[in-house]
Amino acid sequence: MTILTAAQQQLQTQARDFVRTELLPVANELDPQHADIPWSIVDRMAELGYFGILIDREHGGLGLGMTEYCLIAEELSRGWMSAASVIARANGIGAGVSDLHWRDDILRRQARGQWITAGAFSEPEAGSDLAAISCHAERRGDVYILNGEKRWCGWAKAADAILLLARTAPGRRDGLDVFVVEKPRGEFPAGITGTPIPKIGYHGITSWQLQICDLEVPATHLQLAPDGHSGNGFAMFATLVNWGRLHTAARAVGAARGALEDATTYAQQRVQFGKPIASFQAIKFRLADMATQVEAARALYLSAASLYDAGLDCQKQCSMAKLFASEVAEHVASSAMQVLGGNGYTTEHAVERHWRDGRLTQIFEGTSEIQRTIIAQHLLRETSTP
Repeated sequence: MTILTAAQQQLQTQARDFVRTELLPVANELDPQHADIPWSIVDRMAELGYFGILIDREHGGLGLGMTEYCLIAEELSRGWMSAASVIARANGIGAGVSDLHWRDDILRRQARGQWITAGAFSEPEAGSDLAAISCHAERRGDVYILNGEKRWCGWAKAADAILLLARTAPGRRDGLDVFVVEKPRGEFPAGITGTPIPKIGYHGITSWQLQICDLEVPATHLQLAPDGHSGNGFAMFATLVNWGRLHTAARAVGAARGALEDATTYAQQRVQFGKPIASFQAIKFRLADMATQVEAARALYLSAASLYDAGLDCQKQCSMAKLFASEVAEHVASSAMQVLGGNGYTTEHAVERHWRDGRLTQIFEGTSEIQRTIIAQHLLRETSTP
């Protein structure tokens, strides 16, 4: 078990109280309606500093690390996984634009929850194979003209900006760049139209399929590498991979924990054959296995997060944490539904939400198959002989 510092425990307790008293009631009401997270909750998370966990204090953030970020993400996901996903759309992401003064302003706005982005990376024919991007950008004077299609762009309409991956040169990885498309909240800019994607879960955040037609983006909104060169979009995306997988592992643990806690409470209250079902050995053993799996998944992501915070190579550990936690999330939530019996197969209880949300964690930020490939590649390199 990872021992948290007093400051980390305080942060965790604050997030847990917020989820119990404010987020969870809203999630229970709005998720069945497939409604988005209300702005009142977004603003409240901003007040608590959750959009600036990873942003330094100089720019108004909390100046904390990946460990603290994951702890908060787990707590938020215990209530509604979408809430943890929204805070990922700030926290310094997308602030590496070429204009330094603009970057500083973005960081300050992010820390206040006033500059929340959406990521337009995947396409109908480019998911796991992100280098197959076909959306293209053509330079015309001081602007780029973008055309193409994007899929799985969550929060796209609600966002303050869209980070859009497009091809600026032929090839695969070397010909990609990230553009910052600023826009009003609740609207698409001229050149973008969107269609909501119908999903079985992960409500709270609408996911969009975007059509991009002659979208004009200022050339200054292209994100350049530190050396001032373009064509580094794939590399920039790759630098966020470990961050995203740790975040997903924490979200998966939060969903699993929600299912476990709900099932435990239900088992103590549900009476059959004259006594609570929690008194039956079959239920006890099921709950014990669920709790052990949740604890193990949390320990794995915290271990990987500590390596991340130390600046060490942790790609293998991040993939392991994401793989294990995501599969635990589905298994634990499914077991929770079994504890509830027929009631678990209704929308009257939140365990089915935790199952639907937890199931997604095996897919986004790299599927379980991608994680196994990465882990195996590391193992083979580590054990290869000269």
